[in-house]
Amino acid sequence: SLLLGEFATVRRGWRVCDLGCGSGVLSLLLLARESTLSLTAVDLSPAAADLCRRNFAENGLEAPVLTGDLTAPALLPAGSFDLVISNPPYFAADSGGNGGEARMEGTCTLESLCAAAARLVKNGGRFALVHRPERLAELLEALRCRGLEPKRLRLCHHSPAAPPFAALVEAVHQGRPGLEILPPFLDRPD
Repeated sequence: SLLLGEFATVRRGWRVCDLGCGSGVLSLLLLARESTLSLTAVDLSPAAADLCRRNFAENGLEAPVLTGDLTAPALLPAGSFDLVISNPPYFAADSGGNGGEARMEGTCTLESLCAAAARLVKNGGRFALVHRPERLAELLEALRCRGLEPKRLRLCHHSPAAPPFAALVEAVHQGRPGLEILPPFLDRPD
């Protein structure tokens, strides 16, 4: 979330939707960068949505926090956001991945997350997320199949010799082809 909060493009007055908001930290990070954002947060878990509401209140933020399936078309109006962000579960169901239940895809798969983002973001709007590098090909395909053209990619490493531990990707809804590969983020430069 910290890396994505710095990576995602934000502009003055943008409407932002945090899909799978958890505690709301990602929304708060973006708001620290641009105080004029209009935020909406969504989480399937009532406990996570409640925690997000409390974190927003403790930070003096009045923003809607919805509980529900982000893939449900009736939850939010289509094309109503300039930016959709997400730090989704990284591991496909039954993949053998670790990280506990919170890190395993359930009803919201990578494909359904990209479909929800494509529905929610306006034409020319952006979808930014962080994911596992080993799922990068799957992620890029899911984005493009939903009309979200990958525009910026940054791999994150613990050191120059270490393989990447995360991939930050930003796509533009109905954007032209052309992917910018940014210099890697190094957690501990040697």
